[in-house]
Amino acid sequence: MQPELSVDGSSLVEEVRNELVEIDSMAINDHAERYEVLHSALVKSLSSIDGL
Repeated sequence: MQPELSVDGSSLVEEVRNELVEIDSMAINDHAERYEVLHSALVKSLSSIDGL
């Protein structure tokens, strides 16, 4: 499991990019699980700023 993504806008984007690059270098069979972790982290980050 990957570390949690930060909520800070610019660092969040950079962390997501880094995660996608890492996923891209993995075996295709492992993509789904990593995408799911990334998706969950993005949903959590976006819901935390929903009130802004």
